Amino acid sequence: VQLQASGGGLVQTGGSLRLSCAASGITFDYGSITWFRQAPGEEREAVSCIRTRSGVTYYAGSVKGRFTISRDNAKNTVYLQMNSLKPEDTAVYYCAAARSNLISSSWRISTNYDYWGQGTLVTVSS
Repeated sequence: VQLQASGGGLVQTGGSLRLSCAASGITFDYGSITWFRQAPGEEREAVSCIRTRSGVTYYAGSVKGRFTISRDNAKNTVYLQMNSLKPEDTAVYYCAAARSNLISSSWRISTNYDYWGQGTLVTVSS
């Protein structure tokens, strides 16, 4: 099983980026796919989750209204559209896959995930 995260880069405040998480080795009605991020010196934070079969989504309060998670099951890919980016969004973004359909009380817990991608760096300049 492999998760390949891509799409990071350098963008100015207020700009947009779209991250992609391409999965191989699993069927894409796997369970749940979540984007996490970790800034230097900070703990890892769950950003957004999507249940790949139903499309149910969850967002952290800090990104709600600015980020949108979506999936293309035919391409085995989950996307994170990030708009109105702020310097505090600067971090390495990771995607992770869980076998189960996570719910609002469980999607933030990193130990619920079975596979992790390698991360892609997002830098937002002020």
